[in-house]
Amino acid sequence: MNDVIIIGAGPAGLSAGIACAKYGLKVLILDEFMFAGGRLLGQLYQEPNGIWWNGIEESRKLTEEAVRLGVDIRLNTSIHNIEKNGIQWDVYTEQNIFQTPSLLLATGAAEAPIPIPGWTLPGVMSIGAAQVMTNLHRVKPGKKGIIIGMNILSAAIATELKLAGVELYALTLPKRTKLTEKFANPISTLDSLASLAHLAPNKFIQLSGNFLRKDFFSKMILALYPKKGIKVSGIPFQLKKAVIDIYGENSVEGVTIASIDRKGTVIPNSEKQIEVDFVCIAGGLYPLAELAALAGCPFYYIEELGGYVPLHNEKMETTVEGLFVAGNITGIEGAKVAIAQGTTAGLTIVHKSGVNVEKELQNSILKINETRENALIQFHPKIAQGRQKIFQEWEKYYSDSQVALTYN
Repeated sequence: MNDVIIIGAGPAGLSAGIACAKYGLKVLILDEFMFAGGRLLGQLYQEPNGIWWNGIEESRKLTEEAVRLGVDIRLNTSIHNIEKNGIQWDVYTEQNIFQTPSLLLATGAAEAPIPIPGWTLPGVMSIGAAQVMTNLHRVKPGKKGIIIGMNILSAAIATELKLAGVELYALTLPKRTKLTEKFANPISTLDSLASLAHLAPNKFIQLSGNFLRKDFFSKMILALYPKKGIKVSGIPFQLKKAVIDIYGENSVEGVTIASIDRKGTVIPNSEKQIEVDFVCIAGGLYPLAELAALAGCPFYYIEELGGYVPLHNEKMETTVEGLFVAGNITGIEGAKVAIAQGTTAGLTIVHKSGVNVEKELQNSILKINETRENALIQFHPKIAQGRQKIFQEWEKYYSDSQVALTYN
């Protein structure tokens, strides 16, 4: 019997395991991937102070610390069901059924696809897949590629690919359809990239950053935006271009690209074929929360958090007794925030096990907020408001529950 089972060996899961093991709890971490670290494994970027954030190295440090403290990490292990059995949780894998009174879900996030004609051809991949291939496996996704979908994730990974010597034609938008409306609007895309303006080497983008979220200025800046795009780290960001389709016989041979107006509508007779041998599609991330749904957690759609998230409080507790969440399952943020959340979740479990760590727990909650405020990149500009919304829903849920009990 394990005191704690953690599903997900990413930054949140590993840090939670470390926090629990430091206080003597028996911890088991399960993950379906072959390496511990989750999305942290693909990250590689330089911070403003000049220090490089190397995801592989950070994963190694966390994993070694967890193992040193006696955490049992089992990789290549898929979970297909979880059930509450009295005060215990049954966690079903292909080989075994594990039991625990405390279950932490740190399942992370998944990439949202953007449907584009030709997207089933070999050589088409998600932007995250290209990141893992390049940064983790040290394999270039191809000789020359293009990224369809402009958001904070694709912009960050494009820079990483460039550092690895991968040639990119450009970042572009997809053709506007009913299914791609969210990703194909130049003005909303410009708005979503505003939080990256301070990182751009291009002075035009830096100076425009403070005005990008104001509708009037967004339209004006878009009107002035060069047709060939603006280069960031040597990669053209083409807000006035969209990919119409991906073509090729047995694999990707190229894409058809066209000019678009400020609403994302294709300008007739502007199509042009561009030869590339790989295509990255970037539709952003959403919380991977299916297991929380199996556990019976109530969910709320919070746009600022990236989608539907299980109801939880600042201590990372859910409404289901003995069930906790941490990391991107609670909303899309960076690895450093996930690590801080994992520590908080671990300390909450320790506290509920009977060890008084109230002071450490409160400090860890403050650390989450501090880490969020100082984050280099915000996947959603209004993440703090999103967090406030989910915590308000938590208060409302328990307030309504008390009213129902009184009425009955």
